[in-house]
Amino acid sequence: MMKIELETCYYNNRIVKAFLYATLFWAIVGFFAGLVIAFMLFYPELPEFLLRNKLKDSQGIMGFGRWRMLHTSTTVFAFVGNVIFTGSYYSLQRLLKTRIFSDILSWIHFWGWQIFILSTWITFLLGINTSKEYAEHEWPIDIWILFIWIVYGINMIGSILKRRIQHLYVSIWFFLGTWVAVAMLHIFNNLELPISIFSFKSYSIYAGVQDALMQWWYGHNAVAFILTTPILGLMYYFVPKASNQPIFSYKLSIIHFWSLIFIYIWAGPHHLMYTSLPNWAQMLGTIFSIMLIAPSWGGMLNGLLTLRGAWNKVRKDPILKFFTVGITCYGMATFEGPMLATKTLNSIGHFTDWVIAHVHLGTLGWNGFMAFGIIYWLTQKLWNTKLYSISLANIHFFLGILGITLYIFPMYFGSILQSEMWKQFNPDGTLTYKNFLDTVLSIIPFYKLRFVGGALYFFGFILMIYNLFRTIRKGTFLDKESFQVIPFTENGKNKNEKFHSWLEQKPIQFTILSFIAVAIGGFIEIIPTLVIKSNVPTINNVKPYKALELEGRDIFVREGCNACHSAQVRPFRDEVVRYGEYSKAGEFVYDHPFLWGSKRTGPDLAREGGKNPNSWHYKHMYNPRSTSPGSIMPRYPWLIYNKLDRSNTEKKIRAMMKLGVPYTLEYIKNLNDEMDSQANKIVSDIYNEYPEIKKEMDLQRRKEKEKFIPLEKREVIALISYLQRLGIDIKS
Repeated sequence: MMKIELETCYYNNRIVKAFLYATLFWAIVGFFAGLVIAFMLFYPELPEFLLRNKLKDSQGIMGFGRWRMLHTSTTVFAFVGNVIFTGSYYSLQRLLKTRIFSDILSWIHFWGWQIFILSTWITFLLGINTSKEYAEHEWPIDIWILFIWIVYGINMIGSILKRRIQHLYVSIWFFLGTWVAVAMLHIFNNLELPISIFSFKSYSIYAGVQDALMQWWYGHNAVAFILTTPILGLMYYFVPKASNQPIFSYKLSIIHFWSLIFIYIWAGPHHLMYTSLPNWAQMLGTIFSIMLIAPSWGGMLNGLLTLRGAWNKVRKDPILKFFTVGITCYGMATFEGPMLATKTLNSIGHFTDWVIAHVHLGTLGWNGFMAFGIIYWLTQKLWNTKLYSISLANIHFFLGILGITLYIFPMYFGSILQSEMWKQFNPDGTLTYKNFLDTVLSIIPFYKLRFVGGALYFFGFILMIYNLFRTIRKGTFLDKESFQVIPFTENGKNKNEKFHSWLEQKPIQFTILSFIAVAIGGFIEIIPTLVIKSNVPTINNVKPYKALELEGRDIFVREGCNACHSAQVRPFRDEVVRYGEYSKAGEFVYDHPFLWGSKRTGPDLAREGGKNPNSWHYKHMYNPRSTSPGSIMPRYPWLIYNKLDRSNTEKKIRAMMKLGVPYTLEYIKNLNDEMDSQANKIVSDIYNEYPEIKKEMDLQRRKEKEKFIPLEKREVIALISYLQRLGIDIKS
């Protein structure tokens, strides 16, 4: 009888521990940033309360738009991103019966990802961003993200290739699918042209409608392939482990995986319903969104039914409670999403807080609760001990439930109320709530409840940190956790073996097929929009932005103004009456990037040009409540004092020319004269409309002497020039 020699190996638990700590740290930061912006929605004076008279010199470091980007990026890429790596590094080694492929690559991955998050904070606080939701990072960071993602892929695929088992478990399918999809989405959405190799500033190579389609193809699928598929991979590993039950159905896992990654990628255009996107693309988005319910619920049922026979344990074990509610939230969010893609509900929910509630049902409920369950379970395993306090974990669980409830339901109620107010007409055909601000003030109580919900959720998380700290202190970290395996030799194909069983043994073929599955939908939707000219009819009146307006647009992007203001009038009676003619695809052919926005905390700006005088905009930026009593928009006084940096204006125009915007060399030659002329006209208007501003400037001139910056040279004038340009071409 042949003697089989067992091989002794050691798991790399240190890298799991590092990612676990990073998850906890960035979760605190991301949740805190969320609370800050939630608070600012009903107390917009927070920046001036904190910075006092230094606010005008703060360069916008407390700007709402910048903190919103920080909140979303930190929770998505830092909190969820790190917990994905925590769970995948732990589960991969055990599922493959091997130590991770390379310790060096693991640490490059870890530190590279943390550098990415840190650079996100630095650049966003400084106002360096591209404006594209969930992809606001400028081009050097995009390249860095891609590099680190490739390192992760090499480490994962390398581990798979040196595995000591034959078949790849379902969790690994989801990890592989995630990796190929995220790489594809990241590359194509972030194709940008830097204005200079030494500048962070870049412009998207896509314009207007094409950019919008590309962005929401990415944005929707960032939700799919960062917030969903890798967490499903973790669900398939940790739920059976924690419940000590096998996964409910292997066949359902196969259907779930392939149908989900194939269908998900098509659904992006549902974020652009009723916009200028071609109707056929909107229809595809709706159809595939509805189809998405089937695989999503198949996955949910597979997860919940894994707990069959263990319901008594679920009642006692807080980890299983987190998993159960997390999976249930996944089911709720994946039903709600397709419903929001239908025309009726989309016309009510889009641009309101309904979308915010939907997103947070997924992130707080699905991602958050799954992450908490995984972290509690892993901490006990890594430190070889029991949880310090089951009671504290249960309190955390109930605070989380209460927090989510108080967060999302007020948002649902508020969104329906506001949407109804937007659409109400008087018998004479005028809008009942003509002033957009009236509809905002009506939902302030819901914003306060939302903050309370977020605070409870955060407090529960702090209890978790304490519980974990005490658990770790009483345990011993398993630095060298050993395991024994039988050396694995790959067998040839069994002729009775089914295709998928064979495929599970072929990681390269599996990865290629996954790529084909995720790529088909994107290419069918995007390529016709890029190459068929009739999809974006041109409008003769639409001209490129003047140089000062382009600088103003860049300031608009820098401050993240599109986080609160849309620029897309939908073909609804109320919107046409409130804002003006509905938006056309041809209006945006020179917009690199598009700035349609996804939320109306403030009114739409697509037809803002000429609506208010220049002095109104000046005063509005200095203090929005001086022109709109009760406004929840924060102040932007630094724009009033900052000198406009024109050093890159020519480079920006030349970059635009390379992207096909029809500027001429003659225009570049006279750039500064034209900017001066436009700025002088705006300042002249401001002084005539509001002489007090001229007196204030004269006072400043006498005080500051040679340091005085004329109003014509300040950033606010460029921003006003941009706002006054919006919609003017169509009106003319």
